[in-house]
Amino acid sequence: MSRSAVFLDEMGVGPLWRLRQGAVPEAADVLVAAVEMDVAVAAPVAAADDAVIEVPTEVVANVVVEVQAEAPVTVAATPLPVAAPGDTAWFDDAPPPPPAKQLSDADIAALDWEGLTAAVAKCARCDLCKTRKGVVMGRGGRQATWLMLASSPSRAEEREGRALPGEQGKLLDNMLKAIAVDADSDVYISHLLKCRPLDEAGQERLPTESESAACRPYFERELALLQPRTILTLGSMAAAGIHPGEKPVRGKVRQLGNASLVATFHPEMLLQDETGKVKARAWADLCLAKSTHGG
Repeated sequence: MSRSAVFLDEMGVGPLWRLRQGAVPEAADVLVAAVEMDVAVAAPVAAADDAVIEVPTEVVANVVVEVQAEAPVTVAATPLPVAAPGDTAWFDDAPPPPPAKQLSDADIAALDWEGLTAAVAKCARCDLCKTRKGVVMGRGGRQATWLMLASSPSRAEEREGRALPGEQGKLLDNMLKAIAVDADSDVYISHLLKCRPLDEAGQERLPTESESAACRPYFERELALLQPRTILTLGSMAAAGIHPGEKPVRGKVRQLGNASLVATFHPEMLLQDETGKVKARAWADLCLAKSTHGG
């Protein structure tokens, strides 16, 4: 027995073991070997140096290798590119949303009452859509035989979204009642234009030819759905606009399709009449329309 074996046997440690050539120690065996090595080094005996030398160098090497293999490997993460503030390149590359589809004249000619109202509300056929505060669709009985037609909405009409509100409407109702026309069921009130034309200073102006042409299909569809027997134009602009290029004449019956056409004054002018002369002329116009209308 070697001196190392005798020394270890006296300490009660037991015999040393050695790895076979090419064998890999288990983790538990490595720990045992490490404990045995520490005990041998700590022994206060002069011959301990020999015991330490007897510890196989392969074990120490394997212990180091095992610890290194188990150590976590830190991989530096590559940061994702961050968009600079205000960088909208990704947004600019996106395709723009499709524009709202505007109805053609043929599309408008096929609308019913509900479809016509909806189309007028979102119309962008001319530049008046950029300045308007709202549209004014006609009101009244949809089976009416009388059509009261003005040129374009006033400020009050645009604000209320109603044709001839307030005192103007009351005056017209009373005039129609005087010739035995039921204003609630047998009268429809509308405009040639559904938006209010304004100049650069925000003042009301005459509609342009292009604005009138853009809105004309709405009026023609309104007329086709209503099919009135008599049309009373309110004011000179409405009388001129209903037949572009033709000079209207008061006191004369014209035709628009199957409807009789009579020109009279706008109720706003009647409200401003202090002499009563304009009201007398308007009364003559109503009597002419009534005789033409019959019943």
